[in-house]
Amino acid sequence: MPIKLSEIIPLGRRADEYIGMFGLSEQDLRRKILDCGGGPSSFNAEMNALGSHVASVDPLYEFSKEEIQAKIDATFDDIMAQAEKNRESYVWEAIKSPAELRKRRKSAMEIFLEDYERGRREKRYIPGELPHLSFKDKEFDIALSSHFLLLFSHILSLDFHIEAIFEMLRVASEVRIFPLQDFNVAKSPYVDAIIEKFSDKHDVDIVRVGYEFQKGSNEYLRIR
Repeated sequence: MPIKLSEIIPLGRRADEYIGMFGLSEQDLRRKILDCGGGPSSFNAEMNALGSHVASVDPLYEFSKEEIQAKIDATFDDIMAQAEKNRESYVWEAIKSPAELRKRRKSAMEIFLEDYERGRREKRYIPGELPHLSFKDKEFDIALSSHFLLLFSHILSLDFHIEAIFEMLRVASEVRIFPLQDFNVAKSPYVDAIIEKFSDKHDVDIVRVGYEFQKGSNEYLRIR
């Protein structure tokens, strides 16, 4: 059964992290982008404020601003405590410390919450979840999956991943998935199978990026 991000990690990331994770160029940011499983990240708010066209889809957006705030309040300290406990798993360069990480995550979610009600009215935050999306064929240029597909390989089957990627390719011309690691920070066992499945009819490659926060997580999978 599809897993809901809103029930797992209500955690937000800033736009500069998205740009780094997915190697988004200035040209990319002028294209129509769909953030699948966007959660309470500020990428949508920040980029649309700069004139980009970003929409986000997530089951979290079924809830009100107050309900999302309550979810964040209930879990934020525990998530940050885990980051502190596992600090040796991270590269503390762009983000210098767990204290700075806490500040950045909180800032991202505050920006999201400030934008949320307006974004829902503008249909930039759309309730929904993979592997079934409500958008028209090729409504977007790029579909992103940040910290969902591949990360939860221990819960979501290979069949789910393949169905989800086909759906993302239905609504967008290109799919980018980051990171390639699973929840245990090992390469997802699905990466090679996905490459084999889609290589017949699509261009598939692994792209290395300069962004690396969790050690070893510096590549994304691109299918187009």
